[in-house]
Amino acid sequence: MSKILIIEDEASIRRALVKILSEENDTYQVDEADDGAAGLEKIKNSDYDLVLCDIKMPKLDGVEVLEEVKKIKPEIPMVMISGHGDMETAIHTMRLGAFDYISKPPDLNRLLNTVSNALDKKQLVVENKILKKKVSKNYEKVGESEAISHIKVMIDKVAQTEARVLITGPNGTGKELVAHQLHEKSERSNFPLIEVNCAAIPSELIESELFGHVKGAFTSAVKDRAGKFEAADKGTIFLDEIGDMSLSAQAKVLRALQESMITRVGAEKDIKVDVRVVAATNKDLKTEIAEGRFREDLYHRLAVILIKVPPLNERRDDIPALITHFTEKIASEQGNSVKVFSPKAIKLLQEYDWTGNIRELRNVVERLIILGGSEISETDVKMFASK
Repeated sequence: MSKILIIEDEASIRRALVKILSEENDTYQVDEADDGAAGLEKIKNSDYDLVLCDIKMPKLDGVEVLEEVKKIKPEIPMVMISGHGDMETAIHTMRLGAFDYISKPPDLNRLLNTVSNALDKKQLVVENKILKKKVSKNYEKVGESEAISHIKVMIDKVAQTEARVLITGPNGTGKELVAHQLHEKSERSNFPLIEVNCAAIPSELIESELFGHVKGAFTSAVKDRAGKFEAADKGTIFLDEIGDMSLSAQAKVLRALQESMITRVGAEKDIKVDVRVVAATNKDLKTEIAEGRFREDLYHRLAVILIKVPPLNERRDDIPALITHFTEKIASEQGNSVKVFSPKAIKLLQEYDWTGNIRELRNVVERLIILGGSEISETDVKMFASK
């Protein structure tokens, strides 16, 4: 069932639209409003999948209705209805966020196609929101320890800003989860989050990977290629293990941060980019600066906000929650029933030295689920996960 609202002050046009849509598809539930103010009140008090709105109306015109809807319920597609002399205004409404416009008197095929396309778009928005919630759960920081609670508060405060963030902590602590949460809770969440593992890319290729290249820039450059900064335009780029980046690449990243400009390898033309940078490292960058391996000016550009992710050994209180989280996740992935860890098994795991941090704990939980009994016991832990 799709709920459609028609806001139109001309009764004949309004009745015609209601009749056409109701006869076209019996799953359409069509409501009416005879002016902009009445229509806006209905939108505030009900959930519509589509609004068809006249531009010229008393009390509140279509442009004002559109602007208000985009503030309170931006996911609703708005199709504007324009008279013969309203074409310039109709085009202006598209710039303001209207899905489309139709002219009076409405052409039947164009009307039905536009309504169908707008409803398809609304469905995609809904599906995308559901998917985002699922994705967000995958990148959730699990735990209620003081350290993790502090990180969650920091994420909530910082995500909505444009501030650059440097995430520090040992390998396996979940620094990438912080980066994903920062992106998903930001105004840029509808645009890409591009991840770059600086440690995994050879130093001679890192500049091409980040900034792209033009054909002929080097032997294997057979065609122009956009880099990660361009791919992340209007979104976020996550530079993981930035402490492993070469000094020459650091200089170019610094310029990108200072001027919001990048240059492809082998090119002369600058390209403007709008990118939020989040970086992470397992190294002590101040030591790297002192030893000449990391630029101090880049560090200060990146470290507007510092978030330190502690090792698992410093947050042992979170281990029971993490075990539950991984147990449920692994059971879901493998299509099996959820196994339970006995209190003694959990207590023993809390006492272990987790040098591999969260990553190691996850592997141990999976091993115990596969090899242990129906309830994971202290004996199972000693037999299959002894330290």
